[in-house]
Amino acid sequence: MLTNSLLQQDKDHVVHPMVSLRHHERRGATVIRSADGCFVTDIEGNTLLDGFAGLWCVNAGYGQQSLVDAASEQMSRLPYATQYFHYGSEPPIKLASRLIDLAPASLDHVFFTLGGSDAIDTVIRLIRYHSNALGQPNRKHIIALERGFHGSSSNGSGLTGLPVFHDKFDVPTPQQHHIPCPDPYRHPSGPDGQAIIDASVAALQAKVEALGKENVAAFFCELVMGSGGVVVPPDGFATTMQAACRDLGILFVVDEVITGFGRTGPLFACEHEGIEPDFMTVAKGLTSGYAPMGAAMMSDEVYQVLADAVPDGTPLGHGLTYSGHPVSAAVGLAALDLYQGSLVQNGTKVGEYFGKRLREFEGHSLVGHVRSKGLLAAIEVVADKSTKEKFAARSGIGNILGAVGYKNDLIFRAFADGIMAFAPPICISEDEVDILIDRIARTLNTVEKELS
Repeated sequence: MLTNSLLQQDKDHVVHPMVSLRHHERRGATVIRSADGCFVTDIEGNTLLDGFAGLWCVNAGYGQQSLVDAASEQMSRLPYATQYFHYGSEPPIKLASRLIDLAPASLDHVFFTLGGSDAIDTVIRLIRYHSNALGQPNRKHIIALERGFHGSSSNGSGLTGLPVFHDKFDVPTPQQHHIPCPDPYRHPSGPDGQAIIDASVAALQAKVEALGKENVAAFFCELVMGSGGVVVPPDGFATTMQAACRDLGILFVVDEVITGFGRTGPLFACEHEGIEPDFMTVAKGLTSGYAPMGAAMMSDEVYQVLADAVPDGTPLGHGLTYSGHPVSAAVGLAALDLYQGSLVQNGTKVGEYFGKRLREFEGHSLVGHVRSKGLLAAIEVVADKSTKEKFAARSGIGNILGAVGYKNDLIFRAFADGIMAFAPPICISEDEVDILIDRIARTLNTVEKELS
């Protein structure tokens, strides 16, 4: 009776993110009660391997007592401290310094947020301020990638290149633009990496020329495009796009909300190609999902422009009540200890094994493409392997995959278009990868039979 009451209360009162609201009213919630390591247990007692680390975020895995202890100790000592009015507290100061030591060399300053979306919003606002401070008030246009994801806030949702985040929300704004996604599986140039990179640079240059170089402020990108279907651009894409931005005189912004903190192998995905952005956003793995926190990191060059433009004694008009929350920052420091201790090394090693095992599915009748970068991966399910044709929307392929996966004790992100996304905790072992692979196989085979 308690379970039934809880589920009814959820249907009656909780508005869930990213669901069909009417469908949720009929379906109800899947309530998770406890978790440990890479496994979660629902309210009915089913234990499942969480192949998605919550929402790409529980990088360190569940049940890490050091993170719990850090939060508890900080909450007992100082549960809250504002960063307004020149106040501060020890944890965010220490965390900012440590992040700057670990981040790309171009980054020197940190503004803390509650998560990824408001980190993106912060960057957008500061880019506008930066353009005005330089005496270039027309330089407000921002370019991003189709299928990219930069949050679902009022500002960031327009930079997100996914139609569901635009429909009826009046975005993108006239100052937000997109160029084609560098997807090696579906790019018009074919799978050749250099051709995709050349086409991407040409598309960016053409968009800047069309808008007017004097009007474009920045280019945003993810180094692996998570919510767009875990698109892994060709090697060299990031360095070439960064160079193109420098040539065009526009800011280069990297969104590492999903890819940061060991998700793709190194602590930051920027390390794969030595990227040094003007801004970088992080969240999710920053606290391993144990507490809300994100950050907008910026270069000293950008910061000095902002600082010089604010009249002495006048505040910069941007702030958040929970910016630099001491409890979240304490958790973030403890999470970095785990990442630097052994978890990043483990994730790199096991990520290679995971990618190798995933590619065993390339011959499956439903699988069009397998792609991965570290412990971030996708299997693209298709209706026809030879033509790459997707299943029709009315087939409900995403719901089918997700439901069958759950019956096989596996959680993954089942996109509506049939892409299965995986991002297990980076504490996962090779033996646990084998369990994950076995459950993927059972899921694909069951769906294959259901659709035949």
